[in-house]
Amino acid sequence: MLAGNRGLTAAEVAERVEAGAVNQAKRHTSRPLSAILRANFLTPINALIGVLAVIAVTFSDWKQALFAGVIIANIAIGTVQELRAKRTLDKLSLVNRSNAKVIRDGETLEIDPADIVCDDLIAVVPGDRIVVDGPLVESRNLEIDESLLTGEADPVAKTHDDEVQSGSFVVAGTGVYRADRIGADSYAARLVEEASRFTRTNSELQSAINRFIKLISWLIIPVAILLIVSQLADQENWTNTIVSTVAGIVPMIPEGLVLLTSVAFAVGIIRLGQRQCLVQELPAIEGLARADVLCLDKTGTLTEGGMDVEEVRPFSDDAPDALAALAAADDSPNPTMQAVAVHLKEHGDGDPGWRVIESMPFSSARKWSGVRFTDHGTWLLGAPDMLLDSDDPVALEADLLAAQGLRVLALVTAESASTAGGASGIEPKALVVLRQRLRSTAAETLEYFKEQGVAIKIISGDSPAAVGAVAAQLGVDGSGDTVDARRLPDSPDGLAQVLEENTIFGRVQPHQKRDFVKALQAKGHTVAMTGDGVNDVLALKDSDLGIAMGSGSPAARSVAQVVLLDDEFATLPHVVAEGRRVLGNIERVSNLFLTKTVYAITLALLVGVGAIISWAQGGEQLPYPFVPIHQSLINVFTIGLPAFFLALAPTFDRARPGFVSRVLRFAIPAGLACAVPTFVVYLLSLRHGGEHIDAQTTAGITLFSIALAALAIVAKPYTWWKFGLVAACGGAFALVLAVPMFAGFYELRLPGVWNTTAATIAIGSGVAALVLWLVIRPKHKAA
Repeated sequence: MLAGNRGLTAAEVAERVEAGAVNQAKRHTSRPLSAILRANFLTPINALIGVLAVIAVTFSDWKQALFAGVIIANIAIGTVQELRAKRTLDKLSLVNRSNAKVIRDGETLEIDPADIVCDDLIAVVPGDRIVVDGPLVESRNLEIDESLLTGEADPVAKTHDDEVQSGSFVVAGTGVYRADRIGADSYAARLVEEASRFTRTNSELQSAINRFIKLISWLIIPVAILLIVSQLADQENWTNTIVSTVAGIVPMIPEGLVLLTSVAFAVGIIRLGQRQCLVQELPAIEGLARADVLCLDKTGTLTEGGMDVEEVRPFSDDAPDALAALAAADDSPNPTMQAVAVHLKEHGDGDPGWRVIESMPFSSARKWSGVRFTDHGTWLLGAPDMLLDSDDPVALEADLLAAQGLRVLALVTAESASTAGGASGIEPKALVVLRQRLRSTAAETLEYFKEQGVAIKIISGDSPAAVGAVAAQLGVDGSGDTVDARRLPDSPDGLAQVLEENTIFGRVQPHQKRDFVKALQAKGHTVAMTGDGVNDVLALKDSDLGIAMGSGSPAARSVAQVVLLDDEFATLPHVVAEGRRVLGNIERVSNLFLTKTVYAITLALLVGVGAIISWAQGGEQLPYPFVPIHQSLINVFTIGLPAFFLALAPTFDRARPGFVSRVLRFAIPAGLACAVPTFVVYLLSLRHGGEHIDAQTTAGITLFSIALAALAIVAKPYTWWKFGLVAACGGAFALVLAVPMFAGFYELRLPGVWNTTAATIAIGSGVAALVLWLVIRPKHKAA
């Protein structure tokens, strides 16, 4: 730190806090309470159900509004689960939050970025995000990546008085800048925080459900008008007509679909949170379930964060002192230099006290760092294949070591070197051999993705030999055919072809990782990407699902959609399982709700057209078959309760494209199979004679039984509890019919022989038609 850069005093900080000059732009990883309550209570569907309930109570009695009870239960469950998810997210986001290093009263303190005040001095090292805007007051070879602001991938060198903006991050060097524009005035309030905010907008699943809701809304309006007009033709029993019309409109509304979708996502967030997995964007839960390619950064993902120096092979007497001097001159050491410093300390090699003229920080692009000393020349430490000629004996020795899975660095002297122009006049002085720590769960996790048909691409900035050796230790197929990324074709098509054919890639530049992601996406792949360093940020941001390690750089964590707070790579299969649970179960729930909507619309059309024809011919009025209490009974046991259990059940089905078409191909024929036999048996029962309640009961038994068959089909794959669920729902309905008290409450009664026979035939025909369609329907081909 330069002399005079003592930062603000405690009194000056207090003055600015009192004046409100504080960085108040806080990051929101979850929706506020008010938004959760609005989303669950104030919806068009809830408003419509509420109006219909009021009408039913006004023109009948309270039990005809019991259908609103399902909505109330769904609202309560949805709100509670989202609040639980909010608490989980907020708690984990505190763990994930990166502190800022500020200089106050001459001391460096770590504080929450929200506590930064105007004119604070903020120190940064590689991997740090720039959290507010302001000018540099100190720079030691500072290089800033502004790609998230400008789209330019090349780092920008920053010197004294240059402006730095929030949303960028440090890739090399160190520096100190002054907080000039904070809070809402900084880029952080408009860019970085916006990019990583909790969102519900880009979910393919929810987009499909919104399309269903929009389509249904357009269908309901004209059908409801037709039903109302047809039923109001009966002027004598107009109060009963209004109530039965409500019964016709209510089942058209897929009232619980959106709420159960929210519940399924919320439960997924809670479950993953229990595994220290922070979901920063809601669609990420389904993202990994859809991914068919997983790009893995070797360092930090397959290996643990730290490493150990295996040995130092010196080729000159001054190499140990030079290595110690390099370690002492690095004021922001990366894990490699930290391991070197520990090794030197253990072997008693202290700082020789060499005077530094210039430091050249490490960067992922150069693959080396260096220092120019007063009396000892320029020394560099970095990748052997970047510093030495390929035919140099030391380079060949380094290749042999790398082929054993070891990480090798070359210590060299250089006649000249600069961060811009590279190095020349290289003479090797030592090899530093490091052993990386493989994650104990890495091999098992990779095998899981292989079994699931997810293609693995291991990409690393290390030498191809070292990456291939690590891959071989983990049992990765193709580890013997490692690709050197420096020799990859420039054309996107050519790059995509190489990526399709190979698995292991070494010497990958940061911008190439981004190119890898784009090339795979251009081939139609859904790409997930893991990473932990600043060199992974661009690829994480552009991938379909970015996954960062909790110990990774703040920049990587800020753009990732999922953060593994405990750095446990083995958590990813659980993310896949949660995504599959959400996708598979919401598809089942959608099948149920849309089947109900289809049969309700079809039944309303048939009754409406039939009533108008009968009225035009001077015949008797054709009332709607049901009153709201009937629909409440049928819906709660064929959709309401089963849908709730199915939405939260475990599932292992792989995610497939074609969600909308699959649901419609089931719901439309299933809805018709429910509605047509119900309408026919209702008409026959009316013509057979007897009281209207007998015709209603016959129609109700028919509708319930076929809808229960549809539920049984949707519940696949079968387990003991699903059999129990279907049986319990059927048994509950039978109990209502059998017990006079319950039957009277629901305005039903046991049917006679004729009605029972008619219902049996109708049920058989409906179920047979549904099963026949499932057998002969065209199979969906995944895109």
